[in-house]
Amino acid sequence: MPKRVLTGTVVSDKGDKTIVVNVERKVKHPLYGKIIRRSKKYHAHDEKNEMSMGETVRIEETKPISKLKTWKVLERVGAAAGLATPTVQELTANDPKDDKIKAPEQDQTHNDTKADDKPAEEATAE
Repeated sequence: MPKRVLTGTVVSDKGDKTIVVNVERKVKHPLYGKIIRRSKKYHAHDEKNEMSMGETVRIEETKPISKLKTWKVLERVGAAAGLATPTVQELTANDPKDDKIKAPEQDQTHNDTKADDKPAEEATAE
C-alpha cells in the first residue's frame, strides 16, 4: 500500500527534531453543499531541525517514531511568509532619492527653559 503524502504549514518547531504541521482540506457539507475548510495537526519528524514556523512542507506517513509522531518531513515546498519578502529598508538601502527625503530637524532656537515666560508684572519691575 502506498504511503500517504500531505502538504501543510509548520505551526510549531519548538520540539527537538519535531515539527507540528497543520494540514487543511476542503470538504463539501453533505446536506447544504457548502465547501468547508477542515484542518488537522500532524507531528512530523525533522531529523536536521531545518524547518521553521510558517514554512510549507510535504510530509510522508512512516512507521511510528514516538507516541504522536508517525510522519516524517520529505521536503520544503515554500518559504515562510514574511521571511522571503524583503523589508522596505532593504529595498531602499542604496536608493539615491533617500538623501533628499529626511526627517525634519528639531528647531534649535526653541529651548525648554524660556526667559520670556515671566509674567508681564515681573518683566516691567526689572
